[in-house]
Amino acid sequence: MIKIVGIGPRREDMTLRALNALEESEVVIGYGRYTRQIKDLLEGKQIISKGMGQEVNRAELAINYSKKGFKVAVISSGDPGVYGMANVIHQVMGKYSGVEVEVIPGVTAVNYSAALLGAPLHDFAVISLSDILTPLSEIKRKVTAAAEADFIIAFYNPRSKRRTEPLNEALKIIRNVRNPQTPVGIVKTSDNGSEVRIVSLNELDEESVDMNTTLLVGNTFTYVDEGKMVTPRGYILPYSTHPLAVEFYQKYLAGEGTVGSNTACEYYPCHSHPQNCTFCYCPFYPCGDSSTGGHWIKEKKVWSCDECTWIHQDDTVECIQGKLPQLLEKVEDLQDKKKELLKLRRECVYSTK
Repeated sequence: MIKIVGIGPRREDMTLRALNALEESEVVIGYGRYTRQIKDLLEGKQIISKGMGQEVNRAELAINYSKKGFKVAVISSGDPGVYGMANVIHQVMGKYSGVEVEVIPGVTAVNYSAALLGAPLHDFAVISLSDILTPLSEIKRKVTAAAEADFIIAFYNPRSKRRTEPLNEALKIIRNVRNPQTPVGIVKTSDNGSEVRIVSLNELDEESVDMNTTLLVGNTFTYVDEGKMVTPRGYILPYSTHPLAVEFYQKYLAGEGTVGSNTACEYYPCHSHPQNCTFCYCPFYPCGDSSTGGHWIKEKKVWSCDECTWIHQDDTVECIQGKLPQLLEKVEDLQDKKKELLKLRRECVYSTK
């Protein structure tokens, strides 16, 4: 039996299944750095350490020892199915019969990094920037697709001393598609712990990135709050409709609302001139999504829109007006159809931000 064991990014993050698999094993095969990392857990076992680039050799050794009747553990950092040994062993074992394999999942770098950064993940893509086995054209094609689809993107193996072009090309693609202020999480892991930073896309310095770094590039909705990356999922936050908002939407539904700038209003401009006042009261309030500038007034539990100008952009108003009449037939729909309204908001944020 061969157990392909994910030992996580650091030994403190190993799962109970991984520990049990190692305890039951007689022969442990792995990259030297990884076997040294858990050396104290491998006492009394035969340890076979191999260098980087010898993955096929490790797979063949594991199969040979297994066919001799040994209980074999092949270790991978992170999760063995994510750029680890699970793929190569399953590929190589096609040459043999009677080989039993079990994959023991581990904490992969994207999950580990996301936990340190806050809550940056929604729909996401994981892409390795190593061009040792993958042509650069394929990497660029995948980065382009993920960037244009607005996935959060996690980059593994982003840069080495000699291999700098893939990251450079990936950033060119992303910077051509995404807002320069898009948050990027940088997690650099070593035996001494993890260094965590958050920068904007236009501030990301390629020279600060190495093979021990995981990059998480946010999407249209990702924001930073008190040093943490957050990508909201669009949950409804219960809140009563303000009486002034009720009055506003009664006039709006009756066709008596303001269109464009309302320069006659005593509060104009409540943000900055020029601003579109068609939605003086936001139909999505409270969205609870800081990606457009709103924020909670802490302890008062009040959502403030004082820094959100998105609703007053002409292109935003045009997008909302395209579908709002079908959703909002009566004032009560501000509450009753809040889920659909928030989905409309996401659609318009993506197309205008």
